[in-house]
Amino acid sequence: MSAEHRTVPARVATPADVENIVETMTTAFFHDPLWGPAFPDEEQRTVQAAEMWRLYVTSALRYPWTLVTPDAGAAAVWIPPGGSELTPAEESGLDDLLTRAAGTEAAQAIRVIYDQLEAAHPEEECFYLTLLGVHDRDRGKGLGMGLLAESLNRIDALGAPAYLESSNPANLGRYESVGFTARDEITVATGHVVTTMWRPAR
Repeated sequence: MSAEHRTVPARVATPADVENIVETMTTAFFHDPLWGPAFPDEEQRTVQAAEMWRLYVTSALRYPWTLVTPDAGAAAVWIPPGGSELTPAEESGLDDLLTRAAGTEAAQAIRVIYDQLEAAHPEEECFYLTLLGVHDRDRGKGLGMGLLAESLNRIDALGAPAYLESSNPANLGRYESVGFTARDEITVATGHVVTTMWRPAR
C-alpha cells in the first residue's frame, strides 16, 4: 500500500455500532450521484435513506466482516464469499420497507437499481464491498482508504478476490490504486453510470 493508503485502527463492528454506522452512511451518501437522487426529497432524505442503510448494516452483522474505525466514523461493510446482503425474510420485506420510508415511486426506482446491481454481480465467489463510507466530520483524513486497505490486508491473508460497485466516478482512481480494475458498467434510469470493479486474489 502507498503512504496515502496506510491502514487505520479498525475493529469488527458489533450491534452497538449500528446507529453510528447508519449515521455515517447517511451523511456519506447524501450527495452520492446514485443514492442521493434515489431519495428525491432532500428534506426527507436523511430519515428515508437511514431506513435502508439500517436494514443492510444490521443484516451484514451476521458476518464478522463489517470493519469500523474506533468511533465508527468510517465503516466498510463486506459480505463474505457465499454470503448474502439480506436474509430471505429481509429480502421479501424490502419493498414494503422502502415504500414506507420513501413512497411507492422511489421504492420502485430503488428496487430497479438493486436488480441491476444484482444482475451484474460476478458468479465467482468473492468478498463483496457493499458499503464504504466516511462521516462528513471525518472526511479528508484518509480514513476511508485506510479502512479499505486494512480490509484488503485481511482478505489477502485468506487468498480471496474482492468486488465492489463504484457509484461515484470520483472514486475510480482510488480503487484502482489498491488493485481494483473496472469490470463492467451499469447505466441506471437517471443515466448515471455505476462501475463494477474486481480485485483478484493475492
